Amino acid sequence: MIEDSEVGLLADLAEGFRDEYQTEEDLRWSRSPFGWIKLLPSATKGNVGERLVKRWCDARGIKVAVAPGTKADLTLEGRRTEIKMSTLWKKGVYKFQQIRDQDYELLVCLGISPLEAHVWVLEKDFLIRKIGKVPGLTGQHKGADAQDTAWLSVSPTAVHSWMNEFGGDLREAMGRLKTLLGLSAGK
Repeated sequence: MIEDSEVGLLADLAEGFRDEYQTEEDLRWSRSPFGWIKLLPSATKGNVGERLVKRWCDARGIKVAVAPGTKADLTLEGRRTEIKMSTLWKKGVYKFQQIRDQDYELLVCLGISPLEAHVWVLEKDFLIRKIGKVPGLTGQHKGADAQDTAWLSVSPTAVHSWMNEFGGDLREAMGRLKTLLGLSAGK
């Protein structure tokens, strides 16, 4: 609560024309339970993504631990897993960045929209072989480094057909993850 009456007056005046400056996207995120994530710096968003996936998997009965070393984020049932998170970009896509051929087996891509979330679970070996060969999966940098780092760009409303089997919907993604981990859907 603002205590200074002059600051309170100025805040009320600003509130009177705020809508003239806010976009529809701003309004959607301001009403979102995930809106606070959108405001974080990129590196912090990555940490939040790891924590969300860790807690989600734990809540669904998957044994989770922090991965040793720096080449993976978590172990899920003992399998080294990298986590990538993206909030929805203005153009309506998620961009999962800095995908590298490192020491992990599974890649979990968590997409956060104002009122939705999406997850795709991919096996690293498959994904690395597909860089530049399927829609949405390209080298992130130009020149010699283009193959070292990739990004995956996907619209939640028009998912690339090659990605359909890897999740999208949270329930489908959790089912895929449990299958890859050798767990029954009920566990």
